[in-house]
Amino acid sequence: MFFYLRLVKESFYFAINALRNNKLRTFLSLLGVTVGIFSIIAVLAAVDSLDKQIKDQLSGLDKNTIYLAKFSFGPTEVPRWKRQNFPEVSYDEYKYLKESLSDAQHVGYQLFVMRQSIKYESNSVTNVNVVPVSYEFSDIQVLKFSKGRFYNEAESNSGKPVVVIGDEIAKSLFGESEPIGKRVRLYGQRFTVIGVVNKQGSGLLGDSNDISIFIPANYLRKRFGDNDDRMNHVIIVKPKLGVDMAGLKSEISQKLRIRRGIKADSINNFFVNILTGLTNAIDGIISFMNSIGWAISGFSLLVGGFGIANIMFVSVKERTNLIGIQKSLGAKNRFILFQFLFEAIILSIVGGLVGLFLVWFTIIILSQFTEEFEFVLSTFNVFLGFSLSSLIGLLSGVIPAISASRLDPVEAIRSGF
Repeated sequence: MFFYLRLVKESFYFAINALRNNKLRTFLSLLGVTVGIFSIIAVLAAVDSLDKQIKDQLSGLDKNTIYLAKFSFGPTEVPRWKRQNFPEVSYDEYKYLKESLSDAQHVGYQLFVMRQSIKYESNSVTNVNVVPVSYEFSDIQVLKFSKGRFYNEAESNSGKPVVVIGDEIAKSLFGESEPIGKRVRLYGQRFTVIGVVNKQGSGLLGDSNDISIFIPANYLRKRFGDNDDRMNHVIIVKPKLGVDMAGLKSEISQKLRIRRGIKADSINNFFVNILTGLTNAIDGIISFMNSIGWAISGFSLLVGGFGIANIMFVSVKERTNLIGIQKSLGAKNRFILFQFLFEAIILSIVGGLVGLFLVWFTIIILSQFTEEFEFVLSTFNVFLGFSLSSLIGLLSGVIPAISASRLDPVEAIRSGF
């Protein structure tokens, strides 16, 4: 046992001395592995950060939430010309489904409209995301408020000119002053601010609540009517916990088909979109991005591995005479094998650690400039980077190490003369 420990120790010291004596070559070999590990771990960390940001934004939504509209969230076999002729879902259909769906926890109504400007005294914000919705929207998306509240059923149904604003909108319009009760100008009319939504951060899926404002959908319906081409209508259904989603989707389709008088042999002129489909599509995109990242970064790591293997062959060639002397003095094959194998592994591990450090340092720097986006370097990715660098060193050094251990001592010494 002690013999093998001494063997490993002596082989390790020989490897360290060889690396010290060839500093430039060592640095160039480290560089290849460093670039490879940095590329792979940086890509994986970026994808993990993106995945976490998206899931954090969807955390307030039930993945089973259903969006009923004339358009589809994903690919569809319905031709575009047919989809363009589909009618918008209506406010009456929203009320009908709200009264008739027993398995729905909340049913809401939303309009998608053009961006607007909002103004308070001399301060104004342009390109604001306007979200006209019914009062149930606050419960469907589980909105939380730093100040005030969301509008109630009576205010929603009457289309009262009240507005709930995002955190960034509140800061831009009012600074440090109290926004609740203030009257802002929107659509050429005065709206009373009744609430401020909690800060959310940057929005990767649509606009962030921070730069959005919420108004009763009925305000726009009464002002512009239901047939305005600038508005798209959506009915949102949040199911009760544990409901059979296939059954609920079928029930919604059946009720709406009957109400619209769609014949049995005709296709639906609406789409029942479930948020789970969107999240599954996002997971697929994230997985694809990971695969692409591995494929691209893998080439860098492969080049680094070949670089180490090449350097090790050169090292064996340069030290052939020394290997012959060591063997003539009684050095065993395994001593020579470990000596070169440790040299390759040390090169790879140090290069991998430098690559991981560069990823960590890059994340620290980027975090200083993008406070709203949280970069993540997981323990798994750190372990993966360390393991990959060790594996590359092992694979790159094993063949040169074996060739060195099998050299004939007489021929090896003769090659030095």
